[in-house]
Amino acid sequence: MSGKPHHHTTGPFRAEQLRCGDPYELDDGHLIECLPSGGRHAKANLSGGFALESDPAVESAGFDPGFTPDEENLRAPDIAVGNVPDAPGWISGAPPLAVEYADVGQDERDLQKKIRTLLGAGTRYVWVVRLTGPRRVEVYEPHASRSLAYPGQQLKAPGILANPVPVEALYDPEAAHETALRNLLQRRGYADLDAVREEGWEKGREKGREEGELGLVLHLLRRAIGQIPESDSQRIRRLGRDELAALAEALSDFRATSNLTAWLERHVQCPPTHSPH
Repeated sequence: MSGKPHHHTTGPFRAEQLRCGDPYELDDGHLIECLPSGGRHAKANLSGGFALESDPAVESAGFDPGFTPDEENLRAPDIAVGNVPDAPGWISGAPPLAVEYADVGQDERDLQKKIRTLLGAGTRYVWVVRLTGPRRVEVYEPHASRSLAYPGQQLKAPGILANPVPVEALYDPEAAHETALRNLLQRRGYADLDAVREEGWEKGREKGREEGELGLVLHLLRRAIGQIPESDSQRIRRLGRDELAALAEALSDFRATSNLTAWLERHVQCPPTHSPH
């Protein structure tokens, strides 16, 4: 959860004694009050959530979900990726990926305890986004030393995220939008925006070729037999490319519209007509 925590000495408490919406986390039975976040924290949180939730491999994610690895601990990462069911109540265990935002007033002692609790409960990666001082992300993993990533670098979470995440996408809206766009396109089967453009160009070129071939055949037919009956013109427009090519070869033998009509009757099936009731 966001904000500067205040520890309460009364207790111990159990997770079941807290209700959804209560501004508390639990650390070994002791309450930690979590206050609302400031504007910078809130905007960064939203950007990071957008970039992460859209990843093609992500099936569930959420803001401030409450996880209970045991009855005396309740921890709510700013962003959780994975293990966020669409159901009420606290969530058992821990998320595979947790993201915390650290801004002015961050209680470092509590943050480190929270990281240890999550990693001990099964979280594979905890990313701490530092919003004070030089922008950076601290990466915590079980049984590994902390590592740092800076703007211009990318974060990876194999088995959780399909794509690397630019550090900037965790706090900068523009970078988050670019990352989410890539992710959403991949969810629709496109590698990236260039692939969408290429498909559009290919379809446009194909349509242009087909329209050009149709126009040429119609032009040659008019030169050979004169005005084309509207019913024949409609049937010609339903021809596939191979049939259109066959018509182009045959039209040199046409001397009248009857020749065209007879050819079309042999090669084009008329659409069914429906009698009025």
